[in-house]
Amino acid sequence: MAQINDNYLKLKAGYLFPEIGRRVRAFAAENPTAKVIRLGIGDVTRPLAPAVIKAFHDAVDDLAGIDHFAGYGPEQGYDWLINAIIEKSYKPLGVELKTEEMFISDGSKCDCANILDIFALENVVAIGDPVYPVYNDTNVMIGRTGEADEKGYYENIVYLPCTEENGFIPALPTGKVDIIYLCFPNNPTGTVAGREELTKWVEYALANDAVIFFDAAYEAFITDPEIPHSIYEIEGAKQCAIEFRSFSKTAGFTGVRCGLVVVPEGVMGTTGTGERYSFNKLWLRRTTTKFNGASYPVQRAAAAVYSEEGWAQTKEVIDYYMENARIIREGLQEAGFTIFGGMNAPYIWLKTPGGLTSWEFFDKLLNECNVVGTPGSGFGPSGEGYFRLSAFGHRENVVEAVERIRKNFK
Repeated sequence: MAQINDNYLKLKAGYLFPEIGRRVRAFAAENPTAKVIRLGIGDVTRPLAPAVIKAFHDAVDDLAGIDHFAGYGPEQGYDWLINAIIEKSYKPLGVELKTEEMFISDGSKCDCANILDIFALENVVAIGDPVYPVYNDTNVMIGRTGEADEKGYYENIVYLPCTEENGFIPALPTGKVDIIYLCFPNNPTGTVAGREELTKWVEYALANDAVIFFDAAYEAFITDPEIPHSIYEIEGAKQCAIEFRSFSKTAGFTGVRCGLVVVPEGVMGTTGTGERYSFNKLWLRRTTTKFNGASYPVQRAAAAVYSEEGWAQTKEVIDYYMENARIIREGLQEAGFTIFGGMNAPYIWLKTPGGLTSWEFFDKLLNECNVVGTPGSGFGPSGEGYFRLSAFGHRENVVEAVERIRKNFK
């Protein structure tokens, strides 16, 4: 009989968002007339930009004719998309990248997991707490860790608590680690890191021959001109950082699927015999072996995001969500909640009132307000006593949800 991967059995609970879905379905079945407003999972609600839709349709039409038909494309993505991203998204930041250093994918969630293929299990990994669960769980799945302790911390992972006391930005590791996960703007706390803070991390990585996995999936939501959009705005980062970006929230591609990962040629690791080797070459080999590339219509649609018309339309949608974030943030502050985030990110991180646990507050919000959020404890032990609300909702639902919560928590 085939043997399973026992590492999956180390995972102590179902993935956070399916558990939320299970509880909401159970509530809806018992309360069929209740209008449930979902501000939990960060799924977008606005239509794709018109320029993106046109490019999508045109690309599908290309596949209907012999002259413009496209079969297999380059596994790492078409140059016309990669170069558009470099020119329109990175060069304005003062960041120079080579076409060969960017790889188009079907989403940054996949990239954050798949990148582990090219790193040895012996690497010491540091992860923030609370954190996007994929970082933690994929390290468990590949066999890097031992069992979890009573807190939920796994052996062989270095956890860096992100608390109110440190502004939800983790302190540098006290010892040497090899891989560091950073996410700014942060999911779930909505906090951002300034240039000085990111410089500390780059300096640490360079001094310790570590690699930073920098998740910049929400960089398009930054409103403060002083906050970096890319880790590569920091000197030396192209020697120590791999950056992930996503079209899911930026352009509403959650159901379309497109992302990218930047692996600079200067990011090096060592072989078992101590020789230095470029992770770029390894990721290219992994990509061309295990991936056939994002589809041609999706990449044409993604390229349209960076057209003059497409970006203006996309920015309107981003502004819409950020106005939602303002409504939630200010409305709940007025109701007496302690609020974080929601200014440079589409997530609002709040303290649960009255000493409620994260899941107790989830159930109270669902049952009494018919509003769905995300329990902070689902992102890690340090998230206990906190709660995440998403700005990815319809405006009328956001306004109504805030009003329901305000009335219930007078």
